[in-house]
Amino acid sequence: MPFREKYKNRLRQILLPVFALAFFACSPDKKELQSSTGSINEITIIISDVLWNGEVGDALRRKFASPVDGLTQEEPLFTLSQYYDRSAPKRSTARNIIVVEQGGAPAYSFVNNRNCKPQNLFTITGKTIDDLLEKIDMHGDEIIMKVRDTEFAQLRKVNKAAGLKSDAEFRKNFGIGLEIPKTYSFAIKNESFFWLKRDIPSGNASLLVYKVPFETIEKDKVIISNIIKMRDSIGNMYIHGQEPGTHMVTEEAYAPYVFMTSLNDRRAFESRGNWEMENDFMSGPFLNYAIRDDKNQCYLVVEGFIYSPSSPKRDLLAELESIIRSIKFL
Repeated sequence: MPFREKYKNRLRQILLPVFALAFFACSPDKKELQSSTGSINEITIIISDVLWNGEVGDALRRKFASPVDGLTQEEPLFTLSQYYDRSAPKRSTARNIIVVEQGGAPAYSFVNNRNCKPQNLFTITGKTIDDLLEKIDMHGDEIIMKVRDTEFAQLRKVNKAAGLKSDAEFRKNFGIGLEIPKTYSFAIKNESFFWLKRDIPSGNASLLVYKVPFETIEKDKVIISNIIKMRDSIGNMYIHGQEPGTHMVTEEAYAPYVFMTSLNDRRAFESRGNWEMENDFMSGPFLNYAIRDDKNQCYLVVEGFIYSPSSPKRDLLAELESIIRSIKFL
């Protein structure tokens, strides 16, 4: 065999195992991360008992367990579960974790999907109590946004797994796609107004979809007043109680919270408050989005409201918000 051929064969014998080893060493681990654990709107906080029972714990509770806007009965923004040890498996697989440690340089970090998926792992460190308080204040809103986005995504995942209702009629009448659980059924449906309803053990959850002209929301720039008038008009037309002369209105005792926001890159007004039944005793919270639709020269209004007098309402509102946030304009 010529020297050149012997050299090529020998080179193959050396390089092939090397390439194979490099391939397997560099190929990604095909083992998928396990699913994270935890209830909706729950945050696991890993922190020493000393810090938890002092100023740092108070700051965490003020930031992450503050009352939810728009609820007459006080409920925390998130349910906080405190542990002093991060090593327990069920704690390391929680969906939302905040680790607070005193010692080392002041720092804040965020890691996504460290031990499971989805998972948010936030770490706050500082040499002093003041360092920790500063980091909580500086990054608290960012943490809230990330946790809320994760919880909405989780709710949508749960809804998809349970099965979604066809949105063909929403596409036809309103030009939108919407991920609505199949447990919702139509209470009223016409060309300009949809009311869907889901029975729950303590009452029901509802979703409204309709359109109004720009002027309905923007007249004289009194947005809050216009939204209240719009809601009350819709309630008078469509949302009636069992007794004659009863219809849904915005509760006057609790002025709605109104925020400018965006939904799928469209400008929107978000309002939260309480509704009541005129001439009746029924009431509950609502969440209303008026989304500006420049293409069709109108506002698309999507609202969720709840009647559940004997149960907590935070997570029910979160479910409705996750449905509204699934909206896609066609």
